[in-house]
Amino acid sequence: MILVNTDFVPGHQIREALGLVRGSTIRAKHLGKDIVAGLRTLLGGEIKEYTEMLVESRAESMRRMELQAEKLGANAIINVRFVTSQVMAGAAELLAYGTAVRIEAEE
Repeated sequence: MILVNTDFVPGHQIREALGLVRGSTIRAKHLGKDIVAGLRTLLGGEIKEYTEMLVESRAESMRRMELQAEKLGANAIINVRFVTSQVMAGAAELLAYGTAVRIEAEE
């Protein structure tokens, strides 16, 4: 599956647009890591516990989006975007979305 954040795939032609596909997940860290992250906000610097959570969330959201595209018969997803929002204190949703397409290599 080819994923791009443009409306085309270099070297390929879009043969068919199959529709919007998306994948999302809502994640939270356990209380211990939440406390450590809270302490980091006092000291400054990267909050690694939340960085890790978002990396995991992005991967899972993309995997779910790809599965939905595969069910439609797509071999690429164009215009891939990510959106994140806080659902509750310490929990965030990450949504990946794009347009599932069927592409062919240009001759």
